[in-house]
Amino acid sequence: MAAPAVSLRLTLKNILFPTDFTSISESALPYALALARLYGSKLFVTHAVAPETPLAIPLEPIPIEMDPYWQDARRDLAEFLETESIRTTAREGILEQGNLREVVEDVIERHAIDLVVLGSHGRHGLKKLVLGSSAEEIFRSASCPVMTVGPRAAALDPKSASFRQVVFATDFSHGSLHALPYALSIAEENQAELTLAHFIPMVPSLHQEQVRDQEMKRLRGLIPVDAEDWCKPHCVVGFDFPAEGILTLAAEQQADLIVMGVHGRGARSSAHLPWAIAYEVVCHAACPVLTVRG
Repeated sequence: MAAPAVSLRLTLKNILFPTDFTSISESALPYALALARLYGSKLFVTHAVAPETPLAIPLEPIPIEMDPYWQDARRDLAEFLETESIRTTAREGILEQGNLREVVEDVIERHAIDLVVLGSHGRHGLKKLVLGSSAEEIFRSASCPVMTVGPRAAALDPKSASFRQVVFATDFSHGSLHALPYALSIAEENQAELTLAHFIPMVPSLHQEQVRDQEMKRLRGLIPVDAEDWCKPHCVVGFDFPAEGILTLAAEQQADLIVMGVHGRGARSSAHLPWAIAYEVVCHAACPVLTVRG
């Protein structure tokens, strides 16, 4: 695979920040603000009011202007937009009724959103299977990249934020390589150390050296010829399950950002299982995870 000739500089004109006004969603706000300042973006703060639960005996729906939940949400959004941390950023509040994923998809389309930044609770096991994960639903369906700030991600000062250590994880699939230009652009913008990583489980030790040489060559082939002019790229091949390998590498390098591709909701692959690799990384990473849908 030939190396890209040049990097792709990101243009993030519009960033979407979904919030339910809880500490979980607001933990992602500093990252959204930092990116808005870095790229001169407008921030679309969006809140979805849950649709009414159907009643056994249908009644006339309350006009939305008279709905107390809608009124409370409108007040909360107006107050949020005037908080000290956000009021100096170009912003717009959007209040809609409906399922969060559907609201997000609608806002992405209507406002030409370039990036979604959201917080995640990181549910696991049976609770996740029953309740689902809004964050996972969004990053598997959104038509633009999504930065998810998981429950273990470090706090951030948006005024001094930078992404100086970036990890790009790939399995060389078409979907995962969709994320590479974003990793390259962010590394360029921050003059970062960029690590391209590939993990392979269950390779016998007898064959590991040969496999490592082969996969290192493939990773190096992804690096633009001029990359060393604007970042510090290097490659890592490991023999581990992908989620564990990515998390260990990110912890060792004190990564500021992990970038990876994800399969869409209809993908027939192991990455579409309930405990998807990307979601496992989001749940445990000490930094945000930028996912790009293939």
